[in-house]
Amino acid sequence: MSDSGPGASFVVVANRLPVKRIEAEEGSTWVTSPGGLVAALAPALADHDGVAWLGWTGDAESDAESEVVTEPFDHGGVHLIPIPLSTDERELHYDGMSNGTLWPLYHDKVEPSEFHRTWYDGYRRINRRFAEAAASAARPGATVWVHDYQLQLVPGMLRELRPDLTIGFFLHIPFPPPELFYQLPWRRELTAGLLGSDLIGFQAPDGAANFHRLALRLGLCARKSKTTLEYEGRTVDVKAFPIGIDVARYDEVARDHDVTDAARNLRAQLGQPQVVLLGVDRLDYTKGIDIRLRAFKELLAEERLHASQVTMVQVAEPSRDRVDAYISLRERVEQLVGEINGDYGRVGFPVVHYIHQTRSFDELLAMYRTADVMLITPFSDGMNLVAKEYVATRFDESGVLVLSEFAGAAHQLKDALLVNPYDIEAMKATIERAVVMAPEEQRKRMKTMRRNVKTHDASSWARSFLSALSAKTATPPEAQLPI
Repeated sequence: MSDSGPGASFVVVANRLPVKRIEAEEGSTWVTSPGGLVAALAPALADHDGVAWLGWTGDAESDAESEVVTEPFDHGGVHLIPIPLSTDERELHYDGMSNGTLWPLYHDKVEPSEFHRTWYDGYRRINRRFAEAAASAARPGATVWVHDYQLQLVPGMLRELRPDLTIGFFLHIPFPPPELFYQLPWRRELTAGLLGSDLIGFQAPDGAANFHRLALRLGLCARKSKTTLEYEGRTVDVKAFPIGIDVARYDEVARDHDVTDAARNLRAQLGQPQVVLLGVDRLDYTKGIDIRLRAFKELLAEERLHASQVTMVQVAEPSRDRVDAYISLRERVEQLVGEINGDYGRVGFPVVHYIHQTRSFDELLAMYRTADVMLITPFSDGMNLVAKEYVATRFDESGVLVLSEFAGAAHQLKDALLVNPYDIEAMKATIERAVVMAPEEQRKRMKTMRRNVKTHDASSWARSFLSALSAKTATPPEAQLPI
């Protein structure tokens, strides 16, 4: 792979840049975003010279907004290339096709998907913009890593523009069975877009197998092996690469005196309950928050749990609050919280503490340290890093993780109490079991999970993907560059 010539030798293409704008009296400034992708890619970025990252800044350009950043700039040793989106383009590409069509479809249609030609046209136009920017940013023979469902057409478009590049794609959310994916009017286009990659990565083996079956069923590929397809004279590897977290950071901060004090104070503020249950989610219909609350309410009604002994904290970070399905979910959740506290709370001591706000990193870690039982019960989830974050903070090997069978993390954290979130009776029994679990069993289970999380951290995820990508044989760039 050539490292000579202008441009970047390693290009990350993602929906968002790894920074966010902070406004202050002295002007705006850029700070590193707290997102999981940014932290997970940090080790890989440090391993490369000449790194560029393409993405949207989060600023929507409209007639009323003039200070939209479109010129590249450097931050933290990475060359950042903003991809502008107008307000209308965001509605078509992001709110529409990405989150109105693909998100619910890929999460087993927990909510119905909508199919609109105008959304797909906007999605295709923005994917073309990203692909052209990546083609301009990459030096001959560079490696390009494209991320997530918003940009599934980019690999194919980029392959046409720059066949000299080595292209990887990673999907951070689940990939559905072919039977669901077949509902898409643009199923061939999206599949062909992904097949522009040399390596397609998924969170779990099920996602990789689903895509493999889909590509064969559409007749786009020939089967080379269980993990390899042949497409237009190239081999495309299709594999699972479960994403991890920066375990050392979570473990270190969890042991900090300030976090320990904050956890102790939080338990006191909750009334020193015997058991603290915790849920930390985006307020999203895939996360199963309302079912979790229903299970808790029934356990209290049946006196299998008692409000004087057990308290629940539910953090539901705001998400897509202009979308009808999310507005409806918030109403259901808040109604359930009100019913539980109305029926079982006391003055000054609600049974459920509901927080519809974004919490800081240290605040979340204090909550993880306070929680005796962590409830992670999505109907469908690519991985769910909260599960791994909780485990990483339990340095004393206490605590119980209740985890949905349909979270990608369940493939690795088999010593969690796995549960079917569609089965409310099973959910109730599992929560009850978690509350009364003996310390010896907690330690045994948590010790095994901590070992797994440490072994499969963010650094190992990025390096394993890039190692598999670099193993792909590329035709010498001078033979492939367009004339």
